[in-house]
Amino acid sequence: MARRLIGVLLGLLVCGGAVAGEHYVLKFATLAPRGTGWMIVLSQWAKTVHARSDGRLQIKLYPGGVAGDEPDVITKMRFGQLQGAALTGRGIGEIYFPARVLELPFLFRNYAEVDYVRARIMPQLRAGFRKNGFALIGWGEVGPVRLFSSKPVRTLQDMKKLRIWLWQGDPLARAFFSAAGLSPIPLSITDVYTSLSTGLINTVYAPPLGAIAMQWFTQTKYVSGFPMADAVAALVVRGRFYDRLPSGLQRILSETGKAAGQRLIEVGREDNVRSLRTLRKYGLKFGPGWAHVDHRQFFTLRDRVIAELERRGLIPAALVRRVQDALHRYRATHPGDDKPGAYFAPGAGVPAPR
Repeated sequence: MARRLIGVLLGLLVCGGAVAGEHYVLKFATLAPRGTGWMIVLSQWAKTVHARSDGRLQIKLYPGGVAGDEPDVITKMRFGQLQGAALTGRGIGEIYFPARVLELPFLFRNYAEVDYVRARIMPQLRAGFRKNGFALIGWGEVGPVRLFSSKPVRTLQDMKKLRIWLWQGDPLARAFFSAAGLSPIPLSITDVYTSLSTGLINTVYAPPLGAIAMQWFTQTKYVSGFPMADAVAALVVRGRFYDRLPSGLQRILSETGKAAGQRLIEVGREDNVRSLRTLRKYGLKFGPGWAHVDHRQFFTLRDRVIAELERRGLIPAALVRRVQDALHRYRATHPGDDKPGAYFAPGAGVPAPR
């Protein structure tokens, strides 16, 4: 009897040790180049996960687009060649397009509005990712998107004279340019710098931080005086990989991922402000600010984009109304919260989006 009991105990110890020592590697891709604020945050996140898991969960980073453009990364995740990625709106849309409601053009006045609306729809976004086979670990931002061009842009008419890049296969960008009556040139993001250098294109869109990180600003001379939209980002893990993790490692990955996403937002906002100063330092010229343009044309453009995305079933009308209602509620309780900030503000007397 005693021998049998000892055998059982030894078996439990051996099995328990095997489970406790099981090791998982999360291959994680990003377009962010080495040395950028994004990569610093992601590298620290990987170290935190390794430490908190006692080495059982390792995040192996693939920076700088070495794993391909975001559609390529999504494909590799679906086939299990990669287990996760830090994605911009382009990749997010491949998984759950309605999340890009937060990227609708000329929607937000400032970061406070962005944060307020995002918090109210985040449970729906997480559920949408999960339903489509992915775990949304953290939510981030790339930042306020501006036009970078070789010629000045003061009106929508000016844009028709430019050779504008379109991120290949992006329905939101295509809807925007179509609503503006423009015919952009579709290219993979990995081909943009070369295409700027050769003159195939002479205009791109990106947050200031992204234009500097990708070195696109070196091939342009002008920057739009205000942003068109707030570009989003997400830390995403393949659902099958996440579900395979023990509950303790799932908790570690989710908690640290949420914190890393918030840190990406904070760092991104700081870096984008600094990047604007860097662009001025390098001599790039800025177009007219929001206070000096006809806002109605941009609100009309925004409404056309929304109508097109709803018509195609990419963003449900109910979700758009939910976002707009949240904005109205926020503005009703923060009537003075329209002063220029790190993002931008239309200023007093400018009609809120309907």
